[in-house]
Amino acid sequence: MPLEYGKELADLLATYLTRYTDGDLHAYLAARSRLPGPRANLELAAAFAKAVQDQDREWKALWALCARWTSIPPEEAPTNDAREFPVFCAIRGIGALGAQSSTRAREALAHVRPFARDPRWRVREAVAMAVQDVVEREPGAGLRALEDWIDSEGWLEMRAVAAGLAEPRLLEDAKIARAALDMHQRILRQVRSAEDRGSEEFRTLRQCLAYSISVVVAARPDAGFRWMKKLADSKDPDVVWVVKENLKKGRLVSRFPGWVQRLQAMMRRA
Repeated sequence: MPLEYGKELADLLATYLTRYTDGDLHAYLAARSRLPGPRANLELAAAFAKAVQDQDREWKALWALCARWTSIPPEEAPTNDAREFPVFCAIRGIGALGAQSSTRAREALAHVRPFARDPRWRVREAVAMAVQDVVEREPGAGLRALEDWIDSEGWLEMRAVAAGLAEPRLLEDAKIARAALDMHQRILRQVRSAEDRGSEEFRTLRQCLAYSISVVVAARPDAGFRWMKKLADSKDPDVVWVVKENLKKGRLVSRFPGWVQRLQAMMRRA
């Protein structure tokens, strides 16, 4: 993390843990959020998560702080407003604290799960990042908890799983890579069985799948491309569109040109 963020955040957290007043910390994050703007200060959010994790002996107090900030309603922390950024950071903080044990991993994912359906897209992105933090450190508990997010039939919860697991550093772990492919397969089964596809939530998931599958397949190419071939044979227009979009991604085109060309040719003939 940037050195200035690390020291300043450590000092602000120490002050909070002494006085239990969060005004200065909240103001610090909001002032440096880069919002409104096209890109929030993701480096600062990551530094906040790291600083919270470094204070693990005080995890209950910091969990309570993050939980309080996540409870701020959208009308008080609207999209693309500096006030939204502490909410974003708080979700990252819950993920960082949850990554410290299997019990907390389950609790953290249960806490952030409702925010996968939040109307603010940045808040939904924070959930995907929290998923990554938990699964990286506690893959067993984290992956088991995420299975229920898929079974819930909530499109935005599935989107959080797909986006969270489509992270190359996580997929270096063979167990996580296998689970990520399996969960994507389960999500696509839900998509194929869907009757009502006109919702914004469904379109948001579809847009995520248009890139996330390529990340997972790049990590598990043998099983992944066999699965993509089955998807390419589908007559489902949304599934076919998702496959076509993933076959455009450089991570597949550059590393697996033979597979990509064969699938593209097969789809042109269909």
